[in-house]
Amino acid sequence: QERFAFLFNNEVLSDVHFLVGKGRGSQRIPAHRFVLAVGSAVFDAMFNGGMATTSTEIELPDVEPAAFLALLKFLYSDEVQIGPETVMTTLYTAKKYAVPALEAHCVEFLKKNLRADNAFMLLTQARLFDEPQLASLCLENIDKNTSDAINAEGFTDIDLDTLVAVLERDTLGIREVRLFNAVVRWSEAECQRQQLQVIPENKRKVLGKALSLIRFPLMTIEEFAAGPAQSGILTDREVVSLFLHFTVNPKPRVEFIDRPRCCLRGKECSISRFQQVESRWGYSGTSDRIRFSVNKRIFVVGFGLYGSIHGPTDYQVNIQIIHTDSNTVLGQNDTGFSCDGSSNTFRVMFKEPVEILPNVNYTACATLKGPDSHYGTKGLRKVIHESPTTGAKTCFTFCYAAGNNNGTSVEDGQIPEIIFYT
Repeated sequence: QERFAFLFNNEVLSDVHFLVGKGRGSQRIPAHRFVLAVGSAVFDAMFNGGMATTSTEIELPDVEPAAFLALLKFLYSDEVQIGPETVMTTLYTAKKYAVPALEAHCVEFLKKNLRADNAFMLLTQARLFDEPQLASLCLENIDKNTSDAINAEGFTDIDLDTLVAVLERDTLGIREVRLFNAVVRWSEAECQRQQLQVIPENKRKVLGKALSLIRFPLMTIEEFAAGPAQSGILTDREVVSLFLHFTVNPKPRVEFIDRPRCCLRGKECSISRFQQVESRWGYSGTSDRIRFSVNKRIFVVGFGLYGSIHGPTDYQVNIQIIHTDSNTVLGQNDTGFSCDGSSNTFRVMFKEPVEILPNVNYTACATLKGPDSHYGTKGLRKVIHESPTTGAKTCFTFCYAAGNNNGTSVEDGQIPEIIFYT
């Protein structure tokens, strides 16, 4: 390669010239067919294939001069010359002329320079240039730094397909209402790109299927009422069905996903700790509490609670998971649920998954306001959940929570079910 290095961008012995770029920025660059054909299958076909050109002047209007010179520098000397301004155009040129070694250098440079504030810009480029490994690294970065990434300038410049690819993820670490606000910002920028008036109808139109990927059920009722419900982007029917979803139980089906984001994989599981249901458990403002520990790391997403013995009724409820030793509240939700008078359990969910570490004591807590309910009896101290697909066992151990517990214990009481992901 050293023998060829001095011929780089040199008229000596050159037998072809490239007119690179467009307009005033274009450059006439000398080259040597033999060197190019040895280093690139595309150049080899161009000069020696069945459709070979005999022209000594070749126009390349779609290539940037700096990127073409970086490609030639590499072919003549194996020297890599890329910087933040030229890396994308060099990657495009390396792909166009099938020089995988230079392509790999470009991708490596991008990986090293990947940050939250450029992750969306690089993700768009990685998808455009079909670089799945780089795209995957960008998505991981966005998962870990979602808030910083969506606040960066490049977020509103991404295309719709990239937006959809991100919104489909279960692993974004951000409150859903903030994600919605960012998506509205994107829709405003997209309206301007399409030269549409920035009004709610057009925002909905440009969002297309991306709107259905916003998980409105994960918001609090206050977040939903203050933002999305008044945005004009949702239809009246969607707003009503979501308000019903927030306020009644069993919850009516909504067209939006209610699966929590953040590190969840696999299927929802639940365990029941009672073997029998009895009547009359009263409420006077004291919390029902039960301590538990688990033999492996899980994410708790909600509880199943008993409802009224007096027919269909509404309850107000606050649910919490507390780290027992430090008395720290790790997750909570102030919500309500409706029951139908049966002895079934009714789902009450946290807004975000609560991470439960192995062999650590936690307290499950539910404070209900409402009439007397059913309660569980013949409680189990140990409950094992076995995965129907993998056979993996998750073992829950329940203990009495001393102090104010409204009478709930291992043997009897409320909080019959824990809903979780492994």
